[in-house]
Amino acid sequence: MLTQAVMACVALGANLGNATAAVTQAASALATLPGTQLLRVSSLYRSAPFEAQGPDFINAVALLQTHLEPLALLDALQALEQASGRERPYHHAPRTLDLDVIFHGDTVLNTPRLTLPHPRWSERAFVLVPLAEVAPERVSPALLEAVKDQPIERLTGVRP
Repeated sequence: MLTQAVMACVALGANLGNATAAVTQAASALATLPGTQLLRVSSLYRSAPFEAQGPDFINAVALLQTHLEPLALLDALQALEQASGRERPYHHAPRTLDLDVIFHGDTVLNTPRLTLPHPRWSERAFVLVPLAEVAPERVSPALLEAVKDQPIERLTGVRP
């Protein structure tokens, strides 16, 4: 565990089963991770699969204050995915739950298991739009303009 807590950003998504419930439950579960405090969770958004097939995704972004090292956070997130029944039959397969570390403080990392910051975070509306809601300082108008053609819809009346 890190002695100094860092701000981490996690993207949440699901497009199989009750995706809304899966994302909502995962957001709550983030608060139970050791040495971690859930600071903010965006609204829920619906988006079409990006470079993939299948039903629309339900997405959100969460900000955490965590003492977990980057790979320990990844392990904890993958345990939540496994508990939700996540399978990885092929790249970009539909999923019951997908949790991605987008940022971990100022960590820059490139390993076979984890790259930080996430290498494609700035290219995906399903990350940028909810991130702009909870951490607007991280998302410039130019980044949002670059993804304006990717369909995304904020869900009203439903909060994680």
